[in-house]
Amino acid sequence: MAKNNRNIQIVWGVVLVLAGIGVFFMIPQKMLEIQKIEHFSSAIFFIRFCFYFLGVLLIGGGAKKIYDNYRFPKK
Repeated sequence: MAKNNRNIQIVWGVVLVLAGIGVFFMIPQKMLEIQKIEHFSSAIFFIRFCFYFLGVLLIGGGAKKIYDNYRFPKK
């Protein structure tokens, strides 16, 4: 059961990293759509920062999960 749980955690880590990379690819498209909304145009730099920060957190969290579960267990 522990080996199966480790594999699931590694797969989940890979999914998190891929989601983070996807955020970075989608930011330019979404920023164009958000800029069209007049209410959000004044806070565009904060929104852009939040999107990039979200991407970094996803990639960092996924990488940590992969690293923690990919190592061989200590005896």
